[in-house]
Amino acid sequence: MKGRAVITGADGGMGFEITKAVALAGYEVVMLCLDAAAGEKRKEQAVRETECSEISVREVDLSRMKSVEAVAASLLQENVPIALLMNNAGTMCTHFEQTEDGLERTVAVNYVAPYLLTRRLLPLMGKGSRVVCMVSCTYAIGRITPEFFTRGRRGSFWRIPIYSHTKLALWLFVRELASRVRERGILVNAADPGIVSTGIITMHMWFDPLTDILFRPFIRTPKQGAATAVHLLVDDLPDGTTGQMFASSRQRHLAPKYLAHPQMKSLWNDTEALLSQRGYVF
Repeated sequence: MKGRAVITGADGGMGFEITKAVALAGYEVVMLCLDAAAGEKRKEQAVRETECSEISVREVDLSRMKSVEAVAASLLQENVPIALLMNNAGTMCTHFEQTEDGLERTVAVNYVAPYLLTRRLLPLMGKGSRVVCMVSCTYAIGRITPEFFTRGRRGSFWRIPIYSHTKLALWLFVRELASRVRERGILVNAADPGIVSTGIITMHMWFDPLTDILFRPFIRTPKQGAATAVHLLVDDLPDGTTGQMFASSRQRHLAPKYLAHPQMKSLWNDTEALLSQRGYVF
């Protein structure tokens, strides 16, 4: 075995494809799944399709920071080094919902949970470890306002902007984390999967059928969407490839404002302060 890989949302479309690819690359895989029973079924399928048996399932609800903390604590207690951490799970809530932590649910799952999980697991990582976060091209229309954590956005609820805000936040986390762990030899990068046919796409709004028709020709399969993340996790990368965003397995060249965003450090600090206020001290 090359080491342990931890993958969130591993029972979903892209998460399942990433699980199989990483297992075939020779890693022990820990599948972090919202529902353990569903995860076990996916695990059995993955074992059948890859003939790799070093796959296990842990249940975690990424909308509840207590659940994130618990699964991180169990991994820390085992003290098995982590070679790969894939923050893949994501959601796009169709209505406003505030979690038990006082967070807007999409913000909790897409941004705060990966922040907490990654920082908790850093003691198990070292030179050569890789962290990959699943972002989206919508980061470019994201905005971080004072209402971000509790409401998602300024004004009334609207799922698409809130989703975009979380993806910008996750990208800023990638940039800041990469700079903080660079000297430890840990690589941190972001993968943009493109438009992918997964469970995150719903048909609850009046405009969804029209959107489906317009975007259907560009929609990728989960395997195609997962390819960039898999590349960043298991393929050879040029030395020093960290703090970068990739799409279609190629580095995306971003505008300077996204490489040195004015909120990069402040968002890190604000997130740490928010979690510390809720008892998750770093």
